[in-house]
Amino acid sequence: MVQKAKILLIDDRPENLLALEAILSALDQTLVRASSGEEALKALLTDDFAVILLDVQMPGMDGFETAAHIKRRERTRDIPIIFLTAINHGPHHTFRGYAAGAVDYISKPFDPWVLRAKVSVFVELYMKNCQLREQAALLRLQLEGGGKGAVGGKESAGLLAELSARLAAVEEQAEALSKQLDDDSADAAAVATAAHLERKLTGLRRALDALEPGAGPGGASLPATN
Repeated sequence: MVQKAKILLIDDRPENLLALEAILSALDQTLVRASSGEEALKALLTDDFAVILLDVQMPGMDGFETAAHIKRRERTRDIPIIFLTAINHGPHHTFRGYAAGAVDYISKPFDPWVLRAKVSVFVELYMKNCQLREQAALLRLQLEGGGKGAVGGKESAGLLAELSARLAAVEEQAEALSKQLDDDSADAAAVATAAHLERKLTGLRRALDALEPGAGPGGASLPATN
């Protein structure tokens, strides 16, 4: 069973959270509510999220301050943040949102279809990264069990074939996603994230190919998957 991605919704107004849930429910992912910046930071201590939707205007810790805390933490600094705001103070206000680490800055009222499409891109990228980490973990186990050099034996050959097939499926999905981003003129942050994913896939494919019989001595080193 494929595990669902978690999406963090941060807004101090319950009606806004309810509206976001209605818009994003079609994505069939896990939606997590937070009614304040402090509550959101607590949730981020234990759970991994694909994307964060963050209201700018909140009492106490506002959206900018919340984003700054998120970006300072090593565990959460790479989570995409989409700012939502009911006010528009011009380019300076928008720049402040991007400076705080947001990948997008959307003014209310917004088009539900556009918001859902933007969130779905980051969810899909997150899922591909999760698959990549799983393949890297399996490959690491194979490397540790087989030692240096090419792997032999029917059992090892079967595992390598299974790993190669799984990786090929992720590669195909990542390629399709990259083409979709190019066609849709998507956000630069989403395109950059997709390119980063493709580089990791290339490194993992090279490591897997090095384990094939006849690949020669030296073994393979795994790419980082963060």
